[in-house]
Amino acid sequence: MEKRRIGNSDLYVSKIGLGCMSLGTDSAKGEHIIRLALDSGINYFDTADLYDKGENERIVGRALKDVRDKVIIATKVGNKWNEDGNGWSWDPSKEHIMEGVKESLRRLETDYIDLYQLHGGTIEDNAEETIEAFEELVKGGYIRHYGISSIRPNVIKRFAEKAPAMVSNMMQYSILDRRPEELMPLLEQHQASIIARGPVAKGLLTDRLLDKASSTVKAQGYLYYSYEELEKVLYELKNLFPDRSVNEVALQYLLSHEAVAACIPGASSAEQLLENIRAAESRPLNESEIRGIQAISKAAVYEEHR
Repeated sequence: MEKRRIGNSDLYVSKIGLGCMSLGTDSAKGEHIIRLALDSGINYFDTADLYDKGENERIVGRALKDVRDKVIIATKVGNKWNEDGNGWSWDPSKEHIMEGVKESLRRLETDYIDLYQLHGGTIEDNAEETIEAFEELVKGGYIRHYGISSIRPNVIKRFAEKAPAMVSNMMQYSILDRRPEELMPLLEQHQASIIARGPVAKGLLTDRLLDKASSTVKAQGYLYYSYEELEKVLYELKNLFPDRSVNEVALQYLLSHEAVAACIPGASSAEQLLENIRAAESRPLNESEIRGIQAISKAAVYEEHR
């Protein structure tokens, strides 16, 4: 599978990674999906300390322990579970990051994390303190590189400008959410890549289309699309590519942008994983097809002052 470089780092990741959040807590099932991903050429695995209260990191660590030097493991920090286990709070402090990395390393059964990401962010945060923590972890050999995971333009701009060593931003990006395209020039200017999560928009960008749309989507639409607009654009997309699966088109559209280092769709089953791999390995879109997609979808922009 094609590998792409994350930012200006020495991390070369498969163009499709595995978003591990959907694996669940069945260790045997989760490890089976991870091993299948490995056998299919995927070398990039993304988790977070928040997922299943750390159990997701444990599953990922166990599954990858014997191939540690051949894979790229990314995890995240910044959210802290409440003592009663009901909900979590936001804590991007240096103290929490320095403690959080130790716990993630222990659960992942590894001596280092390839990509450590701030799992969110607000404009009120002390970004300098967060960056200082990440820089110290790099110097100490605990992490190889760091990035953020944010959809807030002002947070992304602040880190891009204040953290020259930041190599990536993970953000929701799909044909139905093209807002990241607004920030591509900024990230490219600072030599940081986009890691695209949610590329199939909660299953809407698959051949099921609206068959399994939630009651909320049916009542309120999806993001800035009303349900009627959503219905129209999805069927126009299907008509534009009658001989291709919607999943193929969805992943190939994102991968057509040089700013995107990898897409990381989740997979709760082997079948989902294999479907995503086939989509990523299918024929790339040509310029005419890309323009066709952009003509029928919305090029929405982020709200200001977020």
